[in-house]
Amino acid sequence: MALHKGPEKPDERPLSLNPFYGEANPVGGMTEAPPKHRLPDAPLPPSTAYQVVHDELMLDGNSRLNLATFVTTWMEPLAGVLMAECRDKNMIDKDEYPRTAELERRCVAMLANLWNAPDPSAAVGCSTTGSSEACMLAGMALKRRWARRNADRYPARDVRPNLVMGVNVQVCWEKFCNFWEVEARLVPMEGERFHLDPQAAAEMCDENTIGVVGVLGSTFDGSYEPIAQLCAALDALQERTGLDVPVHVDGASGAMVAPFLDEDLVWDFRLPRVASINTSGHKYGLVYPGVGWALWRDKAALPDELVFRVNYLGGDMPTFALNFSRPGAQVAAQYYTFLRLGRDGYRAVQQSTRDVARSVAERVAALGDFRLLTRGDELPVFAFTTAPDVTAYDVFDVSRRLRESGWLVPAYTFPPNREDLSVLRVVCRNGFSTDLADLFVEDLTRLLPELRRQSEPLTRDKGAATGFHH
Repeated sequence: MALHKGPEKPDERPLSLNPFYGEANPVGGMTEAPPKHRLPDAPLPPSTAYQVVHDELMLDGNSRLNLATFVTTWMEPLAGVLMAECRDKNMIDKDEYPRTAELERRCVAMLANLWNAPDPSAAVGCSTTGSSEACMLAGMALKRRWARRNADRYPARDVRPNLVMGVNVQVCWEKFCNFWEVEARLVPMEGERFHLDPQAAAEMCDENTIGVVGVLGSTFDGSYEPIAQLCAALDALQERTGLDVPVHVDGASGAMVAPFLDEDLVWDFRLPRVASINTSGHKYGLVYPGVGWALWRDKAALPDELVFRVNYLGGDMPTFALNFSRPGAQVAAQYYTFLRLGRDGYRAVQQSTRDVARSVAERVAALGDFRLLTRGDELPVFAFTTAPDVTAYDVFDVSRRLRESGWLVPAYTFPPNREDLSVLRVVCRNGFSTDLADLFVEDLTRLLPELRRQSEPLTRDKGAATGFHH
């Protein structure tokens, strides 16, 4: 969540109102405009308050044209109706809303089955506000399990737990390490490898390693990390040294793609070393933000002391969460989507999205100005950069010009050791149809002649040119 502060020099001008918003008294709309940075003294009519907020929000980008975000931007109208019916239900209050709690339990069971838990009835899990919270919970469980095993020497001044992961992990893992005082050991990118290398990860592990994070679908380029090879490298490490290092799979996106499109890919609880998995229901789980899921293969993987049992409104409620009150709407929408689509429906939706991604990637490559890093054949996501002979413009110029047509396509520089590489990334989601994809390619094709006529790239500050959006 963004951290905001008040303006350095408060704008004392009131909000500008159309006189017709004054309803019965049009003059009131001109003389009684509310302030911007303090509470108004008097109420506004509801229609006026609505119109003021509505008009300002018109300046936001169109979410359906946002090819930066992984987050779902379209659901069926009935799903929206269901969410509206549940928005006033507090998800944490399982005693007052037992059916909502039951839907959460069923979703966990469905995911345990989907991810091949050895005994789905023994797997434990919970909903979260998104993958960021789910990753924090998984990291806490890894750290507590490690601390238990090392109770004879931790805590101590010279002992610091560490977590091994690729430099491409989502920023929530850096937050976890910062907030919970864990050393982040990052495997750098090398050459054309843009994510974690299993052997390099194993070599970074020692007696203070709480776990290794594998990402099923990197946000940098949409590629899957090789989870099975990572587990094999850690198996070999245990044979050599006795170190038993668990794996957490950050499947924020891929855990809702691979089970349907890549059924032969072994990445989940079929691997004994995988202790926990998270996903974002609001990404390829096809639900509006924000809902995520965290699952552990069994009760032993989630230390019991982390689970709070709260006597809340008359019920004994076990809970594992960083947040407390939140609406039940997203959980109800997740259950609705599971029921609505089933395995065959999810497979059809994800295959359609992957087909669009692969088609757009091929057409972008055919333009001749760009080089593909990925082709949308894992996550429905592809990254590309300018071809070596393109010197008149860069990816930041492309991103800026696409925005003129309403398309939000992030341009960003890769992390160490590939800071020399700047790319554009396109995320294809349900709702980004073939027709919209055609319009995107047409707009990109149309702006190329102007970009080619530039004498040089116009970007002066690449860091400020555009943000990297997960």
